[in-house]
Amino acid sequence: MEQQFKKATFAGGCFWCMVEPFDRRPGIEKIVSGYTGGSVENPTYQEVSSETTGHLEAVQITYNPNIFPYDQLLEIYWQQIDPTDAEGQFADRGESYKPAIFYHDDEQRQLAEQSKQKMEESNKFNQPIVVEIRPAETFYEAEEEHQDYYKKNSFHYQLYKKGSGRKQFIESNWKNKDKEELRNRLNEMQYTVTQEDGTEPPYKNEYWDHEEEGIYVDIVSGEPLFSSTDKYDANCGWPSFTKPIAPLNEELDTSFGMRRVEVRSGHADSHLGHVFNDGPQDQGGMRYCINSAALRFIPKEDLEKEGYGKYKQLFN
Repeated sequence: MEQQFKKATFAGGCFWCMVEPFDRRPGIEKIVSGYTGGSVENPTYQEVSSETTGHLEAVQITYNPNIFPYDQLLEIYWQQIDPTDAEGQFADRGESYKPAIFYHDDEQRQLAEQSKQKMEESNKFNQPIVVEIRPAETFYEAEEEHQDYYKKNSFHYQLYKKGSGRKQFIESNWKNKDKEELRNRLNEMQYTVTQEDGTEPPYKNEYWDHEEEGIYVDIVSGEPLFSSTDKYDANCGWPSFTKPIAPLNEELDTSFGMRRVEVRSGHADSHLGHVFNDGPQDQGGMRYCINSAALRFIPKEDLEKEGYGKYKQLFN
């Protein structure tokens, strides 16, 4: 492993739900689901679930701190959990589902303690913040079926995340957290499109006829969305793609008396555009019609520099 990468380990309840929030962020090289903090070597899922090994379900993240620093990882972590619940997380109860931050060095420990203190002083929650901050211990990789579960079993994952109560908790506590910051960071069209479900004018936007090689990421969160290898001219005046390079959220849109399928980004929940079934038949038949204002373009030659090096394989 290159010297630039470090590891971060977080427990936040079911590890299925702790991969998606960090995945596909710039500078995130790898995320592994596993078990840590217990007394049994190489535990199985069944053993950990029996609450007899002392392990917590956790994720271990390999990241580039120069691109995505640890304090930003902590910020994402807090927004995925109920920090007042020491008995588990949401529908999952027991020691193996307790929230904890496992630090790998003194810098991480200090940043974790500072972030916990900040959470306590914010008075966002009426109960004490009970997340433990512990030294990192041996991390055991979970079975293959549990790795990248949100990608392999996306439908069941979404049902589980909603049914467990996690999704509602996150939305009610964090969804509107950064609206003011976004108003200052985005231009008027970018904000209107991503936050107010707006649509930019056709043929008068940045990427409708853009042909450079690279990937398109969410203007809000930086999560990769589309590749130039899947872009084509649909003669509609907006950038069009045959498929995304990451899971997106699709919802029925009945606005303006129409029935369309809206496309939203997975992490930031940005409105991107719509998907139609009139795309190239030899490439799946789908047309992702996307607003340029929801996108930022990363040229192929800048992927490594900007923390998206693992996407270079798209252009091999």
